[in-house]
Order: sequence, then C-alpha cells, then structure tokens
Amino acid sequence: MADDEGASAALDRGGPSVVLDRDGLDALIAALAARGRTVIGPTVRDGAIVLAELSGGADLPYGWGVELEAGHYRLTARPDGAAFAHSAGPQSWKTFLHPPRVRQWSADRGADGALVMTADPSPPPSYAFLGVRPCDLRAIALQDRVLTGGTYADPVYRGRRERAFLVAVECTEPGATCFCVSMGSGPAVGPGYDLALTEVVDADGHRFLLRAGSAEGESVLAELPVRAADAATRTAARDRVAEAADRMGRSMPLVDLQVLMRETLTAERWDDVAARCLTCGNCTMACPTCFCTSVEDVTDLTGDHAERWRHWESCFDRDFSHLPTGPVRDSSRSRYRQWATHKLGTWYDQFGSSGCVGCGRCIVWCPVGIDITEEAHALNRERESGAGEGAR
Repeated sequence: MADDEGASAALDRGGPSVVLDRDGLDALIAALAARGRTVIGPTVRDGAIVLAELSGGADLPYGWGVELEAGHYRLTARPDGAAFAHSAGPQSWKTFLHPPRVRQWSADRGADGALVMTADPSPPPSYAFLGVRPCDLRAIALQDRVLTGGTYADPVYRGRRERAFLVAVECTEPGATCFCVSMGSGPAVGPGYDLALTEVVDADGHRFLLRAGSAEGESVLAELPVRAADAATRTAARDRVAEAADRMGRSMPLVDLQVLMRETLTAERWDDVAARCLTCGNCTMACPTCFCTSVEDVTDLTGDHAERWRHWESCFDRDFSHLPTGPVRDSSRSRYRQWATHKLGTWYDQFGSSGCVGCGRCIVWCPVGIDITEEAHALNRERESGAGEGAR
C-alpha cells in the first residue's frame, strides 16, 4: 500500500488512534501478564532476533536491525534505538500456535491386561503475541482457515488460537528479502489484530501510534498510559508505512501466479533449481503457513506404556509421499515443484488464496540461497519465450 491515502486508511482501521510512549511498552506487557497471558515477542538471543517470553520492555531488541540476503542473516546495530525496526526472523508465530511436536494421546496397560487410552490433558496456553508483523498477521489468518475451518479442524491449534491476543506492529523497515507488497500482506496491518502499533522515532521522540481492533484490545488499551494522537505522529506513522511499501527488497512478477504455476509444470527451470536444492526442508520449517504434519508412535521397554506424537513434516522429505510402491515424488525436482506450485498456485484451489505472505524467510534460511521470487520470475520468462513446453 504505497500511496498516502492507502496508508492513512490502514492507520484509521480499528478504533481511534492514541500515542503510547516508549516506556508504555512496559505497561502493555504488564497489563497482558496481569490477565494471565504469557507474553511472547522479539528479543536478541544467539546472534538473532528470536521469539521468546518477555518479562518487560527491556527484553525487546531496542537498537537492533537485521541484514538479510539469500542464505544470509546478520544482526546490525541501529543508532535510533527502535524496538521493531527488523524484518522477520527465523521463527514465526506458527511455533506457538501449531507447535513442532505435540503429544496426542497415551495408552497404559492395566493389571488386568486391558489398555486405557488417555487424550493429552494439557490445557492450551494463553499467549499474548507482541510484535506480529503484517505478513505474519496474514499468515495466522491463513492458518486459521486451514486448521480451524472445514470438517477436520485441529483442536490443538484451535485451543491455542482462541486464547491468543495479537499485538501487531506495522512494518517501517523492510528487509532485502521482503516482498509482502507483491502478496498483498503488508507493510500496513490488515484485519485480525487486537492492538496495532506503528513505531515512530524522530526529533519529537520515540513513541507508538496505537489503536485497538477488538473489544479485548480496547479493554487493554484503557489500562495504558496513552495520550491523544497528535497530527505530527499520525503523519509520521503514515509516511513511514508508505515509504516501507516503496522499499521492498524483492517482488513477484506482475502476473497471475496461480496461472503461472499451472502453465509451467514442464518448464526446464525446475531442473535448474533442483540442481541447487538440498531438499533439507528449511523453507517449510521457517515458512509461517506450511502446516503439514506426521505422527509417530513410541513405547517404553516394557510395552505397557505407549504415546502418539504429532510433529511437523516437510514435502521435501522423500518419504512424505511414500506409498507401498515407493515415493510419488522421488526427485528433488518434483519435490521443489510440489512445494512452489502448492504455495503459489494450488493453495488457491484448496483455500481461496495464496499460501505465501511475502515474509522472505524461505529465502534467508535456505542454505544455498534459493529465492522463490527469482524462480517465479525465471518461470515467467521461460513461459513468455515459449521454451520448456515438451512433456515431462
């Protein structure tokens, strides 16, 4: 949303805007914790900005940004002391809503030899997510559609999601691998937040334009030390979001990606990317929307206790499509093509939208630097040239 009118409309979405000073973030975290929520947000750890539990505003990554490129991630110091001037890190909120490993049930053999099955009794945690990027807000909405809609809703995800409070932060500092504008998922926030912040650091101080997007958000906002939004802060916030839209590091080709994927299934470019792809699955683990899982049954040495665990799975795993006659997608070419065409194409057929939000994580955390936007452009060039039309 690069124009001023669009950015202004985004800032006006939800309730009236107010201003929260930098010290007010402590009050926000305290208010959320007082409601029994575990507050999760960005913090610096092990040379990266990761998502972890926050005890106060001091845990936020003030003065840290990131340097991103394909297969490259570095922390960089920022002189302005901004808290949210960094792009998406190695984790997404999927880690907390759709956890990598979940026990589904256990079984014990009684003295009479009968088996007693017990569903996992753990109650869902109550999270407050502080610092949800617009691309990740869209990703949560996509996972909502997949995991809470339809006949086979996931009770683990649904329980965690229903108890989650989302504090979104508009993006004012896109990275070199970001392309949310191409996917319509940023840098302004869309619907789905409880509170939304826009960070402003200028000669007038360090502050946040804040508005509520839900009844609970309004209730929390009423407890915070805020003041009426002044015209200068509103204008600065609007301009920074608009400028961010013009500074995206990547973009998708300006074509219908669903059609592009469908019309390039036999493209020679798939051989090129397959020669580089390690099929490690890093892209699917870092992706905020990938949702595939498998199950594993374990037992103790006595055979009297067994458990079933669900864990993340990747379509890059050769056994992911294994049938009695062998794997359906045996080559790295077929597995990369499956991932890309599903993410950008057939996701529309299943869920009515793209499965990509333009966060760029798959580019950054690919060990060989494969770039999904570069591959889409290459496929489009090959399609326009008429090459690669032979059957395969």
